[in-house]
Amino acid sequence: MVEVWWAGVGEARPEFERDLDRVERERLAAYVREVDQARFLLGVTIVRQVLAARFSLPAAKIMLDRTCSECGKPHGKVRAVGLPVELSVTHSGQLVGVAVADRPVGLDVERVDPELDVDGVARVALSADEVRALHGHSGIEKARAFTTYWTRREAVVKATGVGLRGKLRADVPAGIQVRELDVGDDHRAALAVVTAEPPAVRTLRFGSDLRR
Repeated sequence: MVEVWWAGVGEARPEFERDLDRVERERLAAYVREVDQARFLLGVTIVRQVLAARFSLPAAKIMLDRTCSECGKPHGKVRAVGLPVELSVTHSGQLVGVAVADRPVGLDVERVDPELDVDGVARVALSADEVRALHGHSGIEKARAFTTYWTRREAVVKATGVGLRGKLRADVPAGIQVRELDVGDDHRAALAVVTAEPPAVRTLRFGSDLRR
């Protein structure tokens, strides 16, 4: 079972900061825009509170590690130290999402940008088949179609741990299941799970479902 938790940026609260560790407080303070602070704070808080409820631990006691394998700085994929769980955090526009699973997982959400140069970006980011498929769309529907393809690819590279160094235009590797998630007209989202079988996915809201 994969749990996917969603929250809107407006759900961030100052009191969430009390559970952050020193590194997380420094990262939060480094953001200039309030919306970026809200996204980061919500991502950390969702992870901590979901895992605290799952493992019966205080949220502040959940140890998270984001050490980048390339440079050693704390901006890599988040891991829960000592807990048997895999995580993926994503945010864009008005949404923040966290995927929690028992195997490698990648979650990506993107705001649909009607001003995006879809054709220009698609030529370097999508496969030839996907580029051809975009020709059947126009206007905002073309932007939505491109964003759907992009989130699928981003979810895969997050699940495999390769990141943007991977070949975005390549086909989905064997042994990875990709699923599109409904997050409304203004955003697109996708989930990738390293598994041979289609995973069971449960979608939840951070505020209401966590309190039940």
